[in-house]
Amino acid sequence: MLTVGKAQERILALAGQLDNESVSLADAIGRVLAADVASDVDSPPYDKSLMDGFALSSKSFAGPAAPLRVIETITAGELPRCDVGAGEATRIMTGAPLPRGADAVVMFEQTESTADVVKILAEKVNSEQNILRRGTVMQSGEVVLQAGRTLGPIDIGLLGEVGHDPVRVTRRAKVAVLATGNELVDAAGVPAAGCIRNSNGPMVASQAADQGAIVRDLGIGRDDEAHLRELIGRGLESDILVLSGGVSAGDLDLVPNTLAALGVEKAFHGVEVKPGKPLWVGTYQKQSEAKRTLVFGLPGNPVSSLVCFHLFVIPALRKMTGQRSSLAGRFVGRLQHDWTHPGGRETYFPGHVQSSDGGLVVQLCPWKGSADQRSLVDANALVVFPKERTLYEANSTVEFEWLRAMDSVEKVEVNG
Repeated sequence: MLTVGKAQERILALAGQLDNESVSLADAIGRVLAADVASDVDSPPYDKSLMDGFALSSKSFAGPAAPLRVIETITAGELPRCDVGAGEATRIMTGAPLPRGADAVVMFEQTESTADVVKILAEKVNSEQNILRRGTVMQSGEVVLQAGRTLGPIDIGLLGEVGHDPVRVTRRAKVAVLATGNELVDAAGVPAAGCIRNSNGPMVASQAADQGAIVRDLGIGRDDEAHLRELIGRGLESDILVLSGGVSAGDLDLVPNTLAALGVEKAFHGVEVKPGKPLWVGTYQKQSEAKRTLVFGLPGNPVSSLVCFHLFVIPALRKMTGQRSSLAGRFVGRLQHDWTHPGGRETYFPGHVQSSDGGLVVQLCPWKGSADQRSLVDANALVVFPKERTLYEANSTVEFEWLRAMDSVEKVEVNG
């Protein structure tokens, strides 16, 4: 079996980047930039005032209360008509262009003025105070956003400033999701004896949607080869097909054989990881098409499905959509309690990470195994333990990967 790292390498080698498209800025939030963006303007495009006040020459300032003649008023969107000379000032508003001859702006609060005369009450006027010179923020031709960046609200604003509307982004991945098993009923239904509700399908679909994918939920596939062939065939039209269940070694684990019959080529089956050992990965490509579908068979237990999606499907989605970093970052925290890791396989244990004055601290959830979704609700991270048996004392350092955003972390006081 492959290690987690080797399995991730194999998957990323199989994941090709999707093509790109143009979208309006109104639709660009959360999308991945397909090409570098350069500014077509200097910013600011002129020397401008940062305050409402009076523009003047710092060299001609004669001291507090010395009167200056007000020669004009400039508001944002207007151009200066007069140069500022000795003994003169221009009333100016925030964002307005600085007139020639002026190298400073004194805010209104430090002045006394009438329509024609202003007295500067400040003790000193410094050159360059309260002004921003042309091109200080960025210059025309300068790259301001790089390809692979996931666009947030500030990025959208910058794209608007430099005139990139529409903007080129990577196409959103199309992900089909199919939960399998005779024991499954719809989440809205009432399970009969021996049956359970389909929780994996909605969970995996939401994980894909959370990554910006366009999700197609294929429902529940029965343990019947003809039924599975029909549903899997539909799923192979997507960029990624994610199946849940049916990939172990039982008599009704029909997924691998059904995939093979449809022409899906197996890349590997089985990873040295807990939970998630039975992971199945393959690819499908019609001879007449260049497009290739990446296929994941996730284990049927819900925590195994979630962990495998986090470790293996999300990196593929990031690679396909052109993001600069495919793999999740590793972080370090201090374990709050003693723990004995039994070893056997590299383990991703649900945990809750909190912040303290001494850094990040980790509490393992009372996880009862791969079927225990309840404990996972309290987890915001997966704590990584090696395959070797290891004894941990309280305050030992452990590595983890975030399941939820950093802003979900509470701040607590920790002793020790």
